[in-house]
Amino acid sequence: MSTKKLALTTYTKLMRAAESVTGRTSRHMAEAGLTISQFGVLEALYHKGPLCQRDIAAKILKSSGNMTLVIDNLEKNGLVRRVRDTGDRRFYTIHLTDDGTDLITRAFAAVESAIVANMAVLTRVEQETLGTICKKLGLEVCRT
Repeated sequence: MSTKKLALTTYTKLMRAAESVTGRTSRHMAEAGLTISQFGVLEALYHKGPLCQRDIAAKILKSSGNMTLVIDNLEKNGLVRRVRDTGDRRFYTIHLTDDGTDLITRAFAAVESAIVANMAVLTRVEQETLGTICKKLGLEVCRT
């Protein structure tokens, strides 16, 4: 197989696998009434604590412009709140509310179980190898 054909075939397999696993895990997010981006924001705040919008966007690999709409919707639903910085009034930190904490605690447990179940088709060594390969590929993409 040529280098070009191998690269395209490998890419197709990677994308199909990612879409398949994402589809099976995102059902649990949808059942909680969350989009993938909303889940990502809540999960970041749940595990990292309060963050500024820019840091959330970087953590979940979304644009800061997209984050404004996602956070607006989460705030409307009472799941997060913006806290203005006293030193720089242009700067907000995003915090989980009690309702947000309750929702992400339940939703994360369901998503985590789905991910573990999906990854169980791979051995521990295969999961470690896949993780290493994905990290290498992701870091190389960042350099180009």
